[in-house]
Amino acid sequence: MLRATDLYSLAAATIQGGTVAGQGTDAGKVRTFMRFFARETLGGGRVYLVGGASAVLIGWRATTVDVDLKLAPAPPGAFEAIALAKNRLNMNVELAAPDDFVPALPDWPTRSPPIVRHGQVDFFHYDFHGQALAKIERGHAQDRLDVAAMAERGLVAPNTLLALFDQVHAELLRYPAIDAACFRRKVRAAADEMAAHGGG
Repeated sequence: MLRATDLYSLAAATIQGGTVAGQGTDAGKVRTFMRFFARETLGGGRVYLVGGASAVLIGWRATTVDVDLKLAPAPPGAFEAIALAKNRLNMNVELAAPDDFVPALPDWPTRSPPIVRHGQVDFFHYDFHGQALAKIERGHAQDRLDVAAMAERGLVAPNTLLALFDQVHAELLRYPAIDAACFRRKVRAAADEMAAHGGG
């Protein structure tokens, strides 16, 4: 198993090289999806991109298998547009967001960086602190690489991450699959690692 310091070194190297290994949908295809989705929907709404979609647009992965997103609020015709995009653009699009797996962080929409507006639809990256917490909890190797890449790019700050986690810690009772004490230790370890590598 890779140590945390190894993960940070690997993340830094892949950022410099432009990618972390992946396959499938690249940044150009994600942008095509955003234009297509906005064209096919019937009104205004907000779309928050998550995970690999954020990673390829910002640049620490070259490609992603899935485009995960959250609709809040969903534009009229959003689900039909997603179904069309899957078929016409030959890509995987899923409704999935960090708050499906861990408690939603306070004011997460205000920390969600804007990407672009097409027509009446606004696209954002889902709050990176929320993304980081969900990835820390799941703890796969790619998740750890993604969290390291977010920290390297200044998208996640360790002190903010800890403060936000403390605000939602009590809500973990609603997530029986999560060991709250273990999750706290993992968040603390990740924050310490970020701080050790220069995170604010």
